[in-house]
Amino acid sequence: MSYEVKLEAFEGPLDLLLHLIHRLEIDIYDIPMAELTAQYMSHIHTMQVLELNEASEYLVMAATLLAIKSKMLLPIYEGELTEEEFEIEEQDPRDELVARLIEYRKYKEAALNLKELETSRTHYFTRPPTDLSALMPEEQLALFDASVNVYDMVAAFQKMLNRKRLKAPLSTKITKQDITIKAQMKSVINVLKFSNGRADFFDLFPSDDRETLVITFLSLLELMKRQIVAIEQLNNFADLTVILRKEEITDEQLESIDE
Repeated sequence: MSYEVKLEAFEGPLDLLLHLIHRLEIDIYDIPMAELTAQYMSHIHTMQVLELNEASEYLVMAATLLAIKSKMLLPIYEGELTEEEFEIEEQDPRDELVARLIEYRKYKEAALNLKELETSRTHYFTRPPTDLSALMPEEQLALFDASVNVYDMVAAFQKMLNRKRLKAPLSTKITKQDITIKAQMKSVINVLKFSNGRADFFDLFPSDDRETLVITFLSLLELMKRQIVAIEQLNNFADLTVILRKEEITDEQLESIDE
């Protein structure tokens, strides 16, 4: 089985670092490298579990974080140093990374400002007003206000894997079970219908088989993409809730899914 998912929310390693810094409420000018590196590596490992083709720059950034962390663990030399040597030793290994993050954040904020200007400009037309509601229904507009992004989804999947690992029995019998994305999408929809349209994220992963867990997660992403389900998080670090947006699902809505 081969299934490829394009996650547009993953804009690069610097974007992931900024997300983690914001989520962990870290001072960007005083980054605790051990904690940030651990969280970053955890996301990379989760991407590997999901069999996503992570770009090489993610791995390069991982190596950079480990190098900075290693430099900060080195003991400070207290012998006699010249003024030039002291200035070199005094440099913080994090300075270059902080500078890159600040510069990236400036460009990202500038891009958001340009996006807002673009959105504002779309309200002006050089021709008589036209009804465009059919091109952008309200259910699509609601997606832009969602408080949960793909990083939060990956973090929730990572948390679920940790729970499964702690509850795993010491010995078990492994059986081969073939399952498709489309079939699992229907299974998720049925679970939501049985739960009155709402279910906890972790309740959608009853199996302990890694392949089934990954396929279930991918099917959930596909359902979100097709606006069949939505994800809700009441506050930061709270568990995710999956909400069924459409009660009646036709086979045509699940077409073009690789078996």
